[in-house]
Amino acid sequence: MSRLEAKTQSLCTTGPLSSQSIRQSLSVLQGIVMSCYGPSGRLKQVHNGKGGCVLTTSLSSTLLGNFSVTHPALRLLVASVRNHISSFSDCGLFTAILCCNLIDKYLSLNIPPHTVIKISGSLLAMCIDYLNSDGCMCRVTADFGSSQSLLQITYTVLSSKPACMLTIKEAEYVSTLIVQAFLLSIPNGKGASVTIGKSVIVHVEGRSVMESSVVPGLLIEMPEFCWRRLDPSTGLPSTDIKLAMFSVSLSGDFSDTGEGNLCLASDVNPESIMLDQLHVLGKRLVSDQVNVLVCQKVIHPSLKQFLKKQNILALERVGAALMEPLSQMTGAKPIASLSSVSTASYGSLRALSKMSHGSKHYVHLIPSDTSVSSIVLCNRNETSLKELTTTCQAAQHILQMTLKKPWVLLGGGCTETHLSAFIRYKSANISTTFLEELNCSSAQYKMVADCFCKSLESVAQSLEHDGGEMLMDLQDGHLWSILPDAASEIGHRCGCRMHRRRDDLQWNVLGSQCSPFNPEIARDKCLLKASHQLILDCFAAKCNGLQVAVDTAGLILDLSYVVEDKN
Repeated sequence: MSRLEAKTQSLCTTGPLSSQSIRQSLSVLQGIVMSCYGPSGRLKQVHNGKGGCVLTTSLSSTLLGNFSVTHPALRLLVASVRNHISSFSDCGLFTAILCCNLIDKYLSLNIPPHTVIKISGSLLAMCIDYLNSDGCMCRVTADFGSSQSLLQITYTVLSSKPACMLTIKEAEYVSTLIVQAFLLSIPNGKGASVTIGKSVIVHVEGRSVMESSVVPGLLIEMPEFCWRRLDPSTGLPSTDIKLAMFSVSLSGDFSDTGEGNLCLASDVNPESIMLDQLHVLGKRLVSDQVNVLVCQKVIHPSLKQFLKKQNILALERVGAALMEPLSQMTGAKPIASLSSVSTASYGSLRALSKMSHGSKHYVHLIPSDTSVSSIVLCNRNETSLKELTTTCQAAQHILQMTLKKPWVLLGGGCTETHLSAFIRYKSANISTTFLEELNCSSAQYKMVADCFCKSLESVAQSLEHDGGEMLMDLQDGHLWSILPDAASEIGHRCGCRMHRRRDDLQWNVLGSQCSPFNPEIARDKCLLKASHQLILDCFAAKCNGLQVAVDTAGLILDLSYVVEDKN
């Protein structure tokens, strides 16, 4: 009893955002995420200070998932961004930077928080309505009749992750592979219910990126000594190979009995009983003329030996990740019990072969269709390969979301500056009735709108890490840059590569005051279709990121007390 300690009282903090500590922590977090943003973003090394793995990354999912924050308000911010990333796979840094800037700028206002939140919500609604409108000048329709827009979306994702260490040629090549695998996953048939296929990434370390490839079907890794002894042509039919897949362990133990107690009679040998059941299973597979057995877990050596004598190929330790795509491409249903084997659970393959990449060896399961494919992804070292794998998975998800909602937003900071110009123009002409609905004055509305616009512009400014100047043209509201060594020479194209520099354009330094202008009437939208090599962002991810950033900033501003249990 002497070692027991009395519970301490919970710590209650009043006005958590008024303390200097939260502002300092917010500034540090803001600096970290801003410095990672864009193609020239700086890499971060994350480690725990006590040894162990060191992560090198600029990805928001990796970064925010591997360092801790102590202040409850910042934990809320990080949790919101990570939740967004888990659902949309993209725009995590955009969301974090915007949210940090909104909080920082709103805290400097001498306006009641609830008023700031209401005005900020109305500005968010204005942005979302504009982005979803047919007149939106920073939105492009994705053309699925051509692979060009799909390649541009994928290339934008890959080229914005410097830790992947890709050259322009390599980024273009991997983009082609990702789009190829995506197009293979789309079924040819029409119907009320269409199932999109799967693309499984297989990593190979120590090889050139240009050795990456896409193959139909699945690759199951095998030890070299097993692979060398494997002869797929022995005892297998040339087509229509029958396959059974088991999600239950075939190791002969009782590992799947759960947490209950198992009572056995003294004269019962459990190992003998399980081996008898496995032997019965093997005979059943032989009688059903099964050619391949795939097990998620372990297969008992005696069962493998029996199956080998019967010319049945046994593949074990496949893992849970491959079970769903394997089921989808073969039509087989995972068998979860030794006593529930049904012929309706079997699937089929078109062919089976051996394949090797570098030091890794695989069995290649080739389906009758191409709905499931494997992307063999190579890179020179472990760090760049991990980063590239995560990035390619995000690119696959982005293409799937674009298929569902076929719009994309202009990237390179142009959507942020265009939205900023749009909000400034709209907020300059707010009606008295609208202000009364928000219960605020015109001055309050314009101050909050100014902070909102400057926060959007700060996201665009975060793309520059080398001291260059960022400008916004006063016709289209697009972002332009002057490199530090360019002697005040403005780039030939805007950030998204849609517009060329013209002599009649007027400029304003990004972040400085200018007269409001309407970017909606800048030019004919048909030019969007004629443009090429655009930098494009995922529409669904950026819209949700915008919403998460504004909502989270409002939630944090509304905090009055923080209660922490110190026990």
